[in-house]
Amino acid sequence: MEAQKTTAKYWVWFFIWTIIMILLLVYVRQYFWLALPGVCTYFVKAMDIM
Repeated sequence: MEAQKTTAKYWVWFFIWTIIMILLLVYVRQYFWLALPGVCTYFVKAMDIM
């Protein structure tokens, strides 16, 4: 049997990056794109796709 991996820390990082992305979108629009890779990466890891 395979050991089940925990993805809780990836979900936490995903929500942290999402909050950062929203704050950047509201306050400093031109830097919104800097947070996008973090959001996408940790969402994929949290869904256990990668």
